[in-house]
Amino acid sequence: MVEENGLKDLIACHTRISSIVDDHLAYAGYDIAELMNNQATFEETIFLLWNLRLPSAREYQNFTDELRANYDISDAVEQCILIQSRKHLHPMSVLRSTVSLLGVYNVNAEEQSFEATYEQSIQLMAKIPTIIATFARLRNGQTPIAPRKDLGFAENFLYMLTGKTPSALEIEALNKALILHADHELNASTFAARVCASTLSDIYSCVTTAIGTLKGPLHGGANERVFDMLQEIREHGDTKSYLQQKLDSQEKIMGFGHRVYKRQDPRESYLRQMAKELTLGTENEIWYHLSREIEEYMKHSKGLIPNVDFYSATVYHVLGIDSSIFTLIFAMSRVAGWIAHIQEQQRFNKLMRPRSHYLGPEKLTYVPLERRAHA
Repeated sequence: MVEENGLKDLIACHTRISSIVDDHLAYAGYDIAELMNNQATFEETIFLLWNLRLPSAREYQNFTDELRANYDISDAVEQCILIQSRKHLHPMSVLRSTVSLLGVYNVNAEEQSFEATYEQSIQLMAKIPTIIATFARLRNGQTPIAPRKDLGFAENFLYMLTGKTPSALEIEALNKALILHADHELNASTFAARVCASTLSDIYSCVTTAIGTLKGPLHGGANERVFDMLQEIREHGDTKSYLQQKLDSQEKIMGFGHRVYKRQDPRESYLRQMAKELTLGTENEIWYHLSREIEEYMKHSKGLIPNVDFYSATVYHVLGIDSSIFTLIFAMSRVAGWIAHIQEQQRFNKLMRPRSHYLGPEKLTYVPLERRAHA
């Protein structure tokens, strides 16, 4: 029944943005292996998702120039982030409220022409990394670092977050992670965004809806809990006994299994390789080796496969990203896909209005208030 399977395998819409077929993920017809193996940039991937084709050299230059020109956030938005950072709010609540605020300050937020939607999309895509880096620094008592418009998307974010110029390997790692998380067919947050868009609501409301959905622990936050698990195992000292205790008590091992993929999550291998390269010969190598031990144990004991969240936890940690904002990094990437789906919904719109199957009692008789028995 629908109530028991969470709409599993139900086709809710048609799309040309991404597809999952036989454990293969593709963006607008390009298998992610094509993007990974040919060193595609995240900016190229955004353009691909929004336009369903790769950009020409001139289009790519213009697109990156537009993104970089919109990196900055206003003093008013920064002040709002500062206030929220002092209230110990959930990081996703801060992102949700700040994105909503962007709509307040955009005088064209209610317009839905192609030109207005494109301008809104560029601004959202460009400003979310600045919002996240600003929040991460302010809540740690650090001064925000202004974005650099001479840097690409991944490099600029790491610079704003850490204040250091990242290495080529670090830039590659984040770039790949952002591409791999950019879209994933009709996941919960994307579906929520499309439902909102189907009502002809504005793009800020749609993205805010998606962020609120991603905040839920059954959708976002798994990589954060993966790293918590890695730390617990390191303190415990015995990977196998730790995992077996969890399994015996019916606890979920984070980062394993997937609702769609059965044999392999096609994104996982690239993140595993980046985790290996980033940690090799460093004090962080322990996290990679622990991850491999967990993967082997879960494979042989439960037949479960690691998903995209499993190795991304180590990658993000090594890049200097605190585990409490891992889900914000997910959102920073996935907003590219959300926007693509919002735009597609707007172009071919029909209000999403599904039905529910009623399971309650029927044909009850109304009893006047004075004749009802007291509880």
